[in-house]
Amino acid sequence: MTETAMSWKKGGCHCGAVTYEVLLPDEIAARVCNCSICTKAGYLHYHVGGDRFRLLTGHDKITTYSFNTGTAKHHFCSVCGIKSFYVPRSKPDGFSINVRCLEPGAVRVTDTKPFDGAHWEDAIDELRAEIGAR
Repeated sequence: MTETAMSWKKGGCHCGAVTYEVLLPDEIAARVCNCSICTKAGYLHYHVGGDRFRLLTGHDKITTYSFNTGTAKHHFCSVCGIKSFYVPRSKPDGFSINVRCLEPGAVRVTDTKPFDGAHWEDAIDELRAEIGAR
């Protein structure tokens, strides 16, 4: 099995106050979650380990929201309100990147897979098996 080449891609919020880099391949399969917060926000997920994410600007502009178990840390720009990344309940030592917040052309989404976040406890084992290595 060959290893996929990766490079640092830039992303961030709408106003540019929060920016980051994330180490990704050029082609990815993203996740669409049907939980209440992801559905309302239109979030398109890609999970990475903590060593593949670097917050560049906006440390002081991030507002955090947690609900339910409080494990997930939903980070929003306090200026424009966009959630371009967060710490997911499924991978608290990593990040979920909103693919829609990457710079245009940074990656090509080759597939989107559903995740039944509305029934998180029933669906998480399959997701953890997939994202564990990232």
